[in-house]
Amino acid sequence: MSKFNRPAPYTDQKSLNFIIPIILLLGIGVVYVMTQKSDTSFANFILIGGAAITIIYWVPTLKKLVVENKPKYTAKEAEAKNWVYDLIRGDNELVFVAEVPGPDDKIMVRLIDGILYIRGSGGFSKEVPIEGSQEMKITDFKYRNGVLTLRIH
Repeated sequence: MSKFNRPAPYTDQKSLNFIIPIILLLGIGVVYVMTQKSDTSFANFILIGGAAITIIYWVPTLKKLVVENKPKYTAKEAEAKNWVYDLIRGDNELVFVAEVPGPDDKIMVRLIDGILYIRGSGGFSKEVPIEGSQEMKITDFKYRNGVLTLRIH
């Protein structure tokens, strides 16, 4: 069985840690540019201080709101949890039946080292371990109306 090396996923937390300081600097920069047009330095000091305090208050609050309102799981994860298949064992034969999205020319199926690899359209990809299939091969492939049927001998 081969393992795929995948980079660590880029999380929303990393995005927030990058975007929030940029927003903070832009906000202070806008207030600074606006205060340069006025003549009184005391008013500039008050405006920059007020803007800094406001931004410092709102950045953690917005960060907390974004993290708390993050969905528990994405649509792809829900699809993965709801995907079901049937594996029917017979005498020296297995029949695998499952719904797979895509036209038949986009469906790819491989049986390697006891794992059935299935790919369809739209990024659909599944790996199904099948016990006792190390010496077996796919002998029949049918795909009709979104339903994949395989015979494995």
